[in-house]
Amino acid sequence: MEDPAPSPGRSSFVWLVGASQVVGLASVVLTGVWMGHYRGGFAWDGSAQEFNLHPLCMVLGLVFLQGDAILVYRIFRSEPKRNVKMLHGIIHLLALIISIIGFVAVFDFHRAAKIPDMYSLHSWCGMATLILFCVQWVMGLGFFLFPVASSWLKALYLPIHVFCGLVLLVMAVGTCLLGITEKLLFAIMPTYSKFVSEGVLANTLGILLICFGVLLGYLITREEYRRPPNPEEEALSVHFKTLTEGGSPTTTP
Repeated sequence: MEDPAPSPGRSSFVWLVGASQVVGLASVVLTGVWMGHYRGGFAWDGSAQEFNLHPLCMVLGLVFLQGDAILVYRIFRSEPKRNVKMLHGIIHLLALIISIIGFVAVFDFHRAAKIPDMYSLHSWCGMATLILFCVQWVMGLGFFLFPVASSWLKALYLPIHVFCGLVLLVMAVGTCLLGITEKLLFAIMPTYSKFVSEGVLANTLGILLICFGVLLGYLITREEYRRPPNPEEEALSVHFKTLTEGGSPTTTP
């Protein structure tokens, strides 16, 4: 007897996930090529080469790894929820560490070059994104990975946590686009309009980041790609419904 053919939804899901990973990795590689080939490589000495770590860490941490941390709930839909939570938290922690390294690199460079900090829209958006990312990670740790909150409070916070995760990904991509434009205007403004190779590469990077964000947003928001509810999630839904309808939710010890 022949095996049943995979459903069209599942097939498209696999292709979309694969496309998101190709686009995300290409974004990281293009950032490395831009900073390594066109901007002189990497160092940790307060020079412009130390600054080059900043865009690489931001794209790798706040965009690619953050996106993949969110995506694990769609990819590992049949794995035990506890294991997926652990993977989600670990990838987010790695993204946070890499992002902090990128922030330290840019502040070190500014201090050595006597450049003012936090004056541009890019820097404001970047700092807001990092702070909110830290808050989101700590809240997720306390509510879901090592839960200290009651079930009804977890149910109340869960949709906020999911929404904020998507908002943070959008903020990270938008901040990267601001940073790409700012860097190009500082570095090659006289020749940027002549379609020089560095400008074309950086513009391509921006398009790839947008595509990555769009693919992740589609995968995360499509109902048919959601993780099937397990007893824990169903309990949260019941508590949340009771709470929003004005009842008296019970708490579990």
